[in-house]
Amino acid sequence: MAVTKLKPASTKNGSASYAAKDIQVLEGLDPVRKRPGMYVGSTGLGGLHHLVWEVVDNSVDEAMAGFCTKITITLHEDGSCEVQDNGRGIPVDPYPSGPHKGKSALEVVLTVLHAGGKFGGNGYKVSGGLHGVGVSVVNALSKRLIAEVDRDGNKYRQEFVDGGKPKSKIQKVAGASKTNGTSITFYPDPEIFASEGVEFVARTVLERLQTIAFLNRGLEVAFEDKRLGKKDKTTYQYKGGIVDFVKHLNVSRESLFTKVAYYEASEADQNIEIAMQWNTGYYEGIYGYANGISTVEGGMHVEGFKTALTSVVNKYARSSGGLKEKDDNLLGEDIREGLTAIVAVKLREPQFEGQTKAKLGNVSMRSFTQKETNTKLEEWMLENPTEANRIVKKAVAAAQARIAAKNARNAVRRKTALSGAGMPDKLKDCQSGDPAESELFIVEGDSAGGTAVDARDPRTQAILPIRGKILNVERARLDKMLKNTEVQALITAIGGGVGNDEFTVDKARYNKVIILADADVDGSHIRTLLLTFFYRQMRPMVESGFIYIAQPPLYSTEVGKEKIYLKDELAKDKFLKANPNHKKEFQRLKGLGEMDWQELRSTTMEAATRTLLQVNVEEAAEAENIMSVLMGDDVESRKQFIQKNARDVRNLDF
Repeated sequence: MAVTKLKPASTKNGSASYAAKDIQVLEGLDPVRKRPGMYVGSTGLGGLHHLVWEVVDNSVDEAMAGFCTKITITLHEDGSCEVQDNGRGIPVDPYPSGPHKGKSALEVVLTVLHAGGKFGGNGYKVSGGLHGVGVSVVNALSKRLIAEVDRDGNKYRQEFVDGGKPKSKIQKVAGASKTNGTSITFYPDPEIFASEGVEFVARTVLERLQTIAFLNRGLEVAFEDKRLGKKDKTTYQYKGGIVDFVKHLNVSRESLFTKVAYYEASEADQNIEIAMQWNTGYYEGIYGYANGISTVEGGMHVEGFKTALTSVVNKYARSSGGLKEKDDNLLGEDIREGLTAIVAVKLREPQFEGQTKAKLGNVSMRSFTQKETNTKLEEWMLENPTEANRIVKKAVAAAQARIAAKNARNAVRRKTALSGAGMPDKLKDCQSGDPAESELFIVEGDSAGGTAVDARDPRTQAILPIRGKILNVERARLDKMLKNTEVQALITAIGGGVGNDEFTVDKARYNKVIILADADVDGSHIRTLLLTFFYRQMRPMVESGFIYIAQPPLYSTEVGKEKIYLKDELAKDKFLKANPNHKKEFQRLKGLGEMDWQELRSTTMEAATRTLLQVNVEEAAEAENIMSVLMGDDVESRKQFIQKNARDVRNLDF
């Protein structure tokens, strides 16, 4: 594929010319290196790990086609990532026609965008890699890539360097091979991923691999970390598939009943698998997957499921007496309260929206999912009346709470209207009325709030001090939440409403909401409580990238007469490596109150010199699970999570 770049050129009279000579053509894999963000999302850690997903997805496609039973992912000490499977092996015979005639099929797949076995023919009936740019993009963004193929009793090897250039033609390796399969080992290019480096995060990889194992019943997914100081081995394999997935997501919650409802159906070139279980909590978690790809924005399969779910539960509630004749029907949100469900579909020609594949657009899948859910879920409820009656009872309670929450919302609105300007008294608002340039700093305590007011740019920066720790919304319904003074202040200041069913991100008064808390344990707890609130009640703010965490420095020291601030232990270590003869002490800054307003401005609030962490949600199901583990009632799950992930902690404060 070639990409054209329009490049103005000066003429003799100084005006810009626009002719054939001004068109720049990027050949082969050059477009990927020129605009990597278009292909892997970013050049940060997200893009780095996207390389792993692209290679792994190829192996998963082999598993979905029925030819692969094991995938092994290895992080090597030299910084490379190896993905190995026991599938059929990428074809190695010469390409038959066109400009690539004579090259091995392996070389074509690795060096040509939109080349693969997923655009027609009989190579794959279903595939997650239908955009076809996957492994060639990985090659383009690697300084070195080694492909090894076992196929038809032979071993083959080809190496690529400097962003996808073949080092030599494909080579047959001496010795026979008793199995088929493919191994791709790649070294991400540090020049491409310069912003956050090329070190893979084990937990990020493991979360994705576990999901893959859940979605592909019986598939063995093995992970090994061979890096110094991080050695680890983990294998995932689930005989129950998505039933085990639902149990995993609900493990830190109290289930409404022990059974997991499950059904599957197939027709023509499409298949659905659905598993669901309710818990006693207040939030729904419906996760859609299409050909193994997480459709975080839902799509037709999720729409069809929701429509049928509402219809089936209302029908059962009427017939069982859970709803009386005079009662209104239950709303979908009432029925889905506390629901954890996996809606996994496979189809031959999925219509994804863009390379990120966030939403499924196949209309046929909506009608198919709706039809099968209407039939099979109704059968399940009739066969399991105890569980079905608990579902109805919980939904009725949710409907009553919804009405109470509506009244509480109206009370908050009336209180806001009667208070004159409508904003919380302690909010020091900014002068700008443009959300795109307006920032709201949520500051821990009135003292730090006063310092932040002095440090801010009053034109674009607003300050809202909060007192103590806000309500843990993971354990409270909305009507209780709205009685909390600090929560009320947040809702009123931000605008846009509250509750994911009502909140409108376009009405938010700030496009940056920045949590500014101390760099200690209490500050971490406050950040977690606030993030839980935004995730559960204003989730579009998180999904839009509007939530940030300020990074006040943890240490200060002096170099000559100049005071130097260091963000964390990592920054301190880097400073000492660069300044090995530094003798001055490091002062540990336990609170924002230890800095005067000039220091707070220059280190934490001024746009030109500060560092902000943007909060986002990449894997919705895992994010939901972690939120419940960390903020729910299950102490043992929280303990296990901390023990398992302790090795990834960079800065721990007691």
